[in-house]
Amino acid sequence: MRTTPGHGTKLSYYDFGKTVFYACQADERFSYCCYIPEEYDETSDKHYPLLAVVHGSERMPETYRQQFVAFAEQHNIVVLLPLFPVGAGDDGDGHAYKFVEYGSTRYDKILLAMIDEASKRWRLKSECFMLHGFSGGGHFTHRFLYLHPERLLAASVGAPGIITMPDETKASWSGVADLETRFGKVFNAEALKNVKLQFVTGNLDTETWEIAVKPDYHAYNKGINDETTNRLQKLTALRDALTERGVSVQLDIVPGVAHDGFAVLPYVKAFFAEVIRD
Repeated sequence: MRTTPGHGTKLSYYDFGKTVFYACQADERFSYCCYIPEEYDETSDKHYPLLAVVHGSERMPETYRQQFVAFAEQHNIVVLLPLFPVGAGDDGDGHAYKFVEYGSTRYDKILLAMIDEASKRWRLKSECFMLHGFSGGGHFTHRFLYLHPERLLAASVGAPGIITMPDETKASWSGVADLETRFGKVFNAEALKNVKLQFVTGNLDTETWEIAVKPDYHAYNKGINDETTNRLQKLTALRDALTERGVSVQLDIVPGVAHDGFAVLPYVKAFFAEVIRD
């Protein structure tokens, strides 16, 4: 909602500022909310940059939205936040969205459908958008990057517990060898070079109790647990692997911070502010 009372010309009062949640018309099990900056004018032809922020395991899109209100106002961008609830086509598996696919559900396509729908309601620069996710959202973000680099202006990957290396000799999700047969998308390292990338984590993010895939889990395959031990080491290894392929990655290690998505946000916002200025 916005500070100005009353409805717009076509948009509802609840379509401005901190919007309501909208059911995704492509699959109503999933929903999203947005933040629309105060300056948004229905009568203008201005199109607004889009930042999508994907929640972690705790599923707090509204809390993340609040964290980006001032940033959205300062830079006149729209923020979209999906909600992938536990139990929506995932048999109660709270980690399913992190691996992009579960059964017949493609979470990457759900996000793209949300963005397409939002673009019909508001004027967005949605063909090439910014994406951030921390922890579980970082899982999703770097795998979405592999599948859809052409849709991303920039991506900020925060502290994923399990990483997928850009290894074309290993199947997903330890590598990317089978992306074409599994997802209909060829891994394209050259396309990754066109995406501005940030990896971010805390220097104290060293807990290991939740960052291994069990052999009986649907996303398990040989090699998925190979890359070092903690999140800091994993993210550094992923940065190194991409750098070897000519992909530039900004690695921000935040001092004094453990596994805390809100504590790294000043670095995330600084990264996206630079992207927007460019």
